[in-house]
Amino acid sequence: MKGKKVLLFDLGGVLIDVDYHKTITAFSQLGVAHPSELYNQFGQNQLFDQYEKGEVSSDYFIQQLKPLTNEGVSEAQVIEAWNAMIGDFPIEKLDFITLLSKQYKCFLLSNTNEIHLEKVVVNLKDTPYEKLDDLFVKCFYSHLIGKRKPDVDTFNWVINQMGVKAEDTLFIDDSPQHIEGALKAGLEAVYYKETSD
Repeated sequence: MKGKKVLLFDLGGVLIDVDYHKTITAFSQLGVAHPSELYNQFGQNQLFDQYEKGEVSSDYFIQQLKPLTNEGVSEAQVIEAWNAMIGDFPIEKLDFITLLSKQYKCFLLSNTNEIHLEKVVVNLKDTPYEKLDDLFVKCFYSHLIGKRKPDVDTFNWVINQMGVKAEDTLFIDDSPQHIEGALKAGLEAVYYKETSD
């Protein structure tokens, strides 16, 4: 932490609990064959990349997934399956961000999408914190900025938006490919694996 002015946090898997297997299981129950090949933490097909960069709408995303499910599956069921991975916000983590904010500028950078972000907002209401914007100087969401991790360009753009130098920033993420991208952009990084990290 020595010399650091900014802390840049990932959202899913770091601040909010995420279980990718729940979405894989949910899609399997809707009749999707080999759902783990469609989406997992370490590799996504083009549809998910496009959706996370805001290049396709939520309606288009759902319409692409529906034909892979059993006949009669509704859009609401597809959304519910897609959101199955999104868990709760451990209060102690949010409290910790509040504490850190007294000493550092805290920002958020998340690869996410419209449907997941809406679910995150709902889950946050179960905590004493009303919105993520209250915890961070600014939140950068991939589908809104049109950029996603682990692209070095994404980190360079975010550093510029934050108005700091890369070496002044500590990045915390739970995906190794994102850590690698951050390091290439000159940030220091923490590979988050468990709460004690």
